Amino acid sequence: MSLELQFRIKNNPHYIKYIRENSYWYKLLNRNENLFPKFEEEVKEKYGLRPGDRITRALETFELIQNILATLK
Repeated sequence: MSLELQFRIKNNPHYIKYIRENSYWYKLLNRNENLFPKFEEEVKEKYGLRPGDRITRALETFELIQNILATLK
């Protein structure tokens, strides 16, 4: 695994956590660094880091606040 790829993983706490939980990625990335985009996508999917996930969470929070305010009326 190249130093650049190692730095990219170590500078992102989500990447570190995911690669420790799914150690098979060490082997895959050591053998083929071109799999890194797939690794990134899996991390984003697992931890809900995609833009659509963030919007969904924001909408859910907004609905929760709206329901609480409706209950207080």
